[in-house]
Amino acid sequence: MRALDEGESFVITRNGTPVGELLPLRRHRFVAASTVVAMFRDAPPIDAAALRNDLDEIVQQEVPDRA
Repeated sequence: MRALDEGESFVITRNGTPVGELLPLRRHRFVAASTVVAMFRDAPPIDAAALRNDLDEIVQQEVPDRA
């Protein structure tokens, strides 16, 4: 369990045949708002209308009849 806590993974075997994997849980990492703001400070502005048009061209949003 200590090794898992330190990030190590294990393959579980039965008679030498792999049957599963034991992995450490992902830990949520907190990122300060100021860090996120700094990361996106120089990002280009988003044109919401152009984004919506692009999405509408790609994604099928009509719901088919079930009857």
